Amino acid sequence: MRINSVEWIFIIAAIGIVFTTEIINTTIEELVDLVSPERQKKAGVIKDLAAGAVMIAAIMALIIGCVIFIPKIFLIFVT
Repeated sequence: MRINSVEWIFIIAAIGIVFTTEIINTTIEELVDLVSPERQKKAGVIKDLAAGAVMIAAIMALIIGCVIFIPKIFLIFVT
């Protein structure tokens, strides 16, 4: 699809951000489980917020992918 250097940078950054937020999410969940092994509402809220950060990162990565790839796919089918 002939992705240029700038597009590669955005794709790699998006992937890296999703992986990083997932690692942070896992760390937060493990830490909450360690500090508060019993079920508490605030612990659940903290875990939900961490998971929400991963979801936002994944949605942004999807948007970046769409911005880069949809025009290229469209050109393949038009020409």
